[in-house]
Amino acid sequence: DVQLQASGGGLVQAGGSLRLSCAASGFTFDDYDIAWFRQASGKKREGVQCIDRDGRSYVSASVKGRFTISRDNVKNTVDLQMNSLKPEDSAVYSCGRVPREAQCTDLEYDYWGLGTLVTVSS
Repeated sequence: DVQLQASGGGLVQAGGSLRLSCAASGFTFDDYDIAWFRQASGKKREGVQCIDRDGRSYVSASVKGRFTISRDNVKNTVDLQMNSLKPEDSAVYSCGRVPREAQCTDLEYDYWGLGTLVTVSS
């Protein structure tokens, strides 16, 4: 079964940092682009960052310069390093698999797991 599990969320003060990790299993990991997206209460889902199978990353303007995505094709993980966090970054963060026929910029996901809650206090 395809599984993606996000972890690493928590409560942090504005200006602080968190590192999220996505553990994937059940598919050939290095054949797929993997994305992080978030959803805040009452708001629509927002793509945050995506890394393609060649290691190129795509970033939302709202987090550019603060968040960095990386992947480890041996451990089958994708990490999201979040720095200079702001209260508006508070959301449930999830990782998703981009369909093979799609690419990062399509913001489409065919599998995703339960997210991890990030709360940034002011």
